[in-house]
Amino acid sequence: MDIIEKMKKEMFRRKLSPKTIKTYLFYVKKFLLFCPKQPKEFSKKDCREFLEKFMDKELKWMKKNNDEIAGSTLNVALNSLRFMMEEVLRKSMKLNIKYSKKPKALPTCLSKNEVKKIINLITNSKHKLLISLIYGAGLRVSEAVKLKKMDIELEENIGWVRKGKGNKDRPFILPECLKEDIKLIIKSNTTDYLFPGRKAHLSVRSVQMILKKAAKKSKIKKNIHPHTLNGIVLLHMF
Repeated sequence: MDIIEKMKKEMFRRKLSPKTIKTYLFYVKKFLLFCPKQPKEFSKKDCREFLEKFMDKELKWMKKNNDEIAGSTLNVALNSLRFMMEEVLRKSMKLNIKYSKKPKALPTCLSKNEVKKIINLITNSKHKLLISLIYGAGLRVSEAVKLKKMDIELEENIGWVRKGKGNKDRPFILPECLKEDIKLIIKSNTTDYLFPGRKAHLSVRSVQMILKKAAKKSKIKKNIHPHTLNGIVLLHMF
């Protein structure tokens, strides 16, 4: 039995993401090297030994540097083996591994009014537009500062992140309330970048400082940083 091919077919059938498929296969291949049995002979004991022994070295290193990553990594490996055992081999895979739990931390959330207050405290119009775009389009800071005039298609109401996460291009929707400001900045800028800095484009560090300064002025007692703004849709803010 070619367990790798069977897993691929089952994961494609279930429409799992390419990243999930790649990750699951990575850990299953490691398991196959660790356990030289025929798939029909795989047991929960084999899976436990793999997770506790084979992963031990990696987990020790990760725990030394970041406990949360270690727990997350083990859970991914566990889920990979569980998928192989339960969904492909149709075997029971109930393992209770104590150190696989991830620490839970609630993300910082801002209300629409809090975001509006922070943005309105930014006096530089270009900086204000940049923070608004990060918030309204759900962009990462590193993606927003690298935007160029050619990446904006005003008529189509979209912009393009070039070589973003996974080194891939992806579109994003331009918030309607920001289109006029974006049009003005495209006309007025003498460089290719929408948000120029001393060296090419504005730095990520500069954006962090801009937001930190505005957050401090707002007197909102929350841990506010650019990631706090990601993934929230901007609707009729101004």
